[in-house]
Amino acid sequence: MVFYMPGQVEPQAGLGGDLTPRQIVSELDRFIVGQTRAKRAVAIALRNRIRRRRLPPEMAEEVMPKNILMIGPTGVGKTEIARRLARLAGSPFVKVEASKFTEVGYVGRDVESMVRDLVEVGIEMVRQERREEVREAARAAVERRLLDALLPPRSPRPRTVAGDPTSEARERDEQASWERSRESLRARLAAGELEGRTIEIETSSNPMAGMRIFGAQGMEELDMNLKDMLPGLFQGKPRRRRLSVAEAREALQREEEDKRIDPDRLARESVRRVEESGIVFIDEMDKVAGREGGHGPDVSREGVQRDLLPIVEGTLVHTKHGMVRTDHILFLAAGAFHVSKPSDLIPELQGRFPIRVELDALGRDDLVRILSEPENSLVRQYQALLGTEGVELVFTDDGVAAIADAASTVNERTENIGARRLTTILERLLDEVSFAGSEMPDRRVVVDGAYVHGRLDDLTRDADLSRYIL
Repeated sequence: MVFYMPGQVEPQAGLGGDLTPRQIVSELDRFIVGQTRAKRAVAIALRNRIRRRRLPPEMAEEVMPKNILMIGPTGVGKTEIARRLARLAGSPFVKVEASKFTEVGYVGRDVESMVRDLVEVGIEMVRQERREEVREAARAAVERRLLDALLPPRSPRPRTVAGDPTSEARERDEQASWERSRESLRARLAAGELEGRTIEIETSSNPMAGMRIFGAQGMEELDMNLKDMLPGLFQGKPRRRRLSVAEAREALQREEEDKRIDPDRLARESVRRVEESGIVFIDEMDKVAGREGGHGPDVSREGVQRDLLPIVEGTLVHTKHGMVRTDHILFLAAGAFHVSKPSDLIPELQGRFPIRVELDALGRDDLVRILSEPENSLVRQYQALLGTEGVELVFTDDGVAAIADAASTVNERTENIGARRLTTILERLLDEVSFAGSEMPDRRVVVDGAYVHGRLDDLTRDADLSRYIL
């Protein structure tokens, strides 16, 4: 059984390089309880990626990732397992829905766009790392520019008589006075005393940096960089802006950090990281499961599978940052497969997801644990939100059990949406408190079994009503 523990502190990026499969599962256990089979499968996949890096290059090139197909109803943690694994490994990660893609010849996104999205995620990840590396140097440059705006550098006065001791002495005194004023401003700036003062700064502008064209299949993300095509025509001119010191510091910090980041090196590192450690999570795979002979909107389902096949097998995808090989990207697919079956996928695609794991549906006991165990569970989130207005929200054990019972009952009678049902139940249960909390004379609300039954029993007993409200 599984549930996602919302609001927990994220594990530090890059930990995956030092963790064994058992330790990876232990890290995932901090956020996802149960679903041992799925967690073991992704832990082994991540560890095999680490093992591959230790192989000789000629052998490493032949070792392909073992892609995983996760089967289970919605709301049981499929997406969360993939996302937490990527966070743990510090890998570029993107989630896509297979149902959004169409085969060539139909209007819609082409499957290669998932790789382009993954590269953009990689670019942003590496850019943030580079920003951290240059932050201190950029901060020193920002301080100099702020001081120049507060007290512009002085120009030496022209001497009327060469070698005149009086003029030289006056110049030294004025220079010393200027330096004392600058040091005084530096100290006040460091102490945060000048944050509200308005100054005028010069920042770079980048007009017409690029034009994105949305067009036919395969062309939806074509970028035409006019600056490269017509060098000199669109030279961004600096512009002067009046900002507070606090606002100017933020704008100048970004500008100074960007100056110190090599865009070519950034693109190369991002592409390399995507190729070696990227993770793509393809959800709703069951929505495109089907063979030839469909009609209407379903006619392109097999076409989507055939377009997915070369991406998963390994191919070259053109992006604006360069060509990207997909051979060693890890693909995790998922679907409920209520109507269709994994065997309904075309055989070639089935073969590219050799590892299949089934996730268990959530029961009443699992929902109780979701509400009571996580550090920042939904219950604690509501308590914190209403606590900002002085409302004390108390959940008793029988109240938590009654909420879980209601969610489980509605899941059984209507569509089973797993742990997501808890949000619906809690919103309905606490509607009045959330609406009038700041105006309530009694600032202490106890959510016990009687409170829950009084507000939810009529809805849970009426199947038709609960379909629309819960």
